[in-house]
Amino acid sequence: MCGRFVMLTFDEVLQVVQCLEFHTPFNALPDWPARPSAYPGSEAPVIVPGEEGLQARPLRWGFEASWQKGLVFNTRIETALGPQPGLWREPIRNGRCIVATGGFFEPHRSQTRPSPRTGRPVKQQYLFQSPDDTPLLLAAVAGDGCFSVVTTVPNDTMAPIHDRMPLVLRPREVPLWLGPDFAALADRTGVALDVQREGNDAEDGDDSRGEATGNGSIGTGNHMPDPLQGTLF
Repeated sequence: MCGRFVMLTFDEVLQVVQCLEFHTPFNALPDWPARPSAYPGSEAPVIVPGEEGLQARPLRWGFEASWQKGLVFNTRIETALGPQPGLWREPIRNGRCIVATGGFFEPHRSQTRPSPRTGRPVKQQYLFQSPDDTPLLLAAVAGDGCFSVVTTVPNDTMAPIHDRMPLVLRPREVPLWLGPDFAALADRTGVALDVQREGNDAEDGDDSRGEATGNGSIGTGNHMPDPLQGTLF
């Protein structure tokens, strides 16, 4: 489950669009001391196909569903392609898009550490990034002004930490994701990722202001984390 990623600026996403359109290599991201994180409910720039090529559009992370109290922010590729796609029927057919990010976070399946705010045990977060410090591309689906990050089975880098992973795209795979044969991308075996354990400073992941559920959703009540400051775990 992906419930937090590092946001790029709108201008940076436009630069990614330009590189994709002209088939040029991505530039390494500036080594800023801190970048904001996106959480379910955040608005983030998303790359969508248009009549005149790719474009960036601000969309909210998470779909509303009648059967779910909170936002649904992850889309299992197996469900979307299965006989009963439900909520994902139209988004997977006609709403495939891309999230350009500086990296994404996943909680370890069993490791915990003390929360810097409460002292309670919280799941240890790990940051996954591109090995060459360039923007990372996540497959997503969109509809009605919202988007959801598509997930798949973990590769060898992810498997020791979590049982799901975002469907990470190589730049050359973008046309395939946006084309009719996108299902072939579900296997992410050969995708290289750099992984590092998140430290213990006060801005680390902390479950004191929000709680995520296992089906890729988060409650939207009083404990909903601030889109740029709160945390999920």
